Amino acid sequence: MHPVSFVGAGPGAPDLLTLRAADRLKQADRLIWTDSLINPAIAKLAPDHCKHIRTSTLTLEEVIPELIEGQRQGERVVRLHDGDPSLYSAINEQICALNDADIPVEVIPGISAYQVTASTLRCELTIPGVVQTIVLSRTGGRTGVPPSEELRHLSALKASLCLYLSARHVDDVQSTLEEHYPDDTPVAIGYRVSWPDEQITVVPLKEMAATSRALNLIRTTLYVVSPALSRLPKRSKLYSPEHDHLFRPGTS
Repeated sequence: MHPVSFVGAGPGAPDLLTLRAADRLKQADRLIWTDSLINPAIAKLAPDHCKHIRTSTLTLEEVIPELIEGQRQGERVVRLHDGDPSLYSAINEQICALNDADIPVEVIPGISAYQVTASTLRCELTIPGVVQTIVLSRTGGRTGVPPSEELRHLSALKASLCLYLSARHVDDVQSTLEEHYPDDTPVAIGYRVSWPDEQITVVPLKEMAATSRALNLIRTTLYVVSPALSRLPKRSKLYSPEHDHLFRPGTS
């Protein structure tokens, strides 16, 4: 019997799927997909005989039976999530339910929007001597976050901060960030990254909220806050002639 495949669709563009993700889609007999967030062109990679089930109007109690039924009938079942399944995908509750039903699963990663945003801007988010940490998080909003992970604590790190699911609260987000980041810190605002109607705008932190409102952004928006976006001419030690390592021993 085949395991249920939890597949990351990536940010939107079909050619940003991993090879393994594309393979599972092309073999799918039953596709259960997050239609409100995934490019329909990706769902179309499934074969003609594949049963398509959209989840935008379903509850967990309606999704799980579809997964179990398909797998027990010997089908190749693909549960397709946007982005990477390790981030804000709600796969944990689904996998727990499948484990209780003795249904095997596999998880296939997908490229995340923060990676594509950085690539589109041709930026590295970890610049030597400037920033060496990337934080992936979200503001509290309706569902909240643990107290130790509140934005005021995370922003104190002054790391490359990637915020998902936060556009509806952008005024509070900007106010909190300005307590720790200089108000001219670059912020990349990414909307539907890698989709045909993609918008990626870089503004100083002090204009983050106003720009979001001007663009009418309330969903499918990512913020990348980082001094690395300033393209500071800092050099890493990796390729420095003064830095030796296992594959390039020192000459002294």
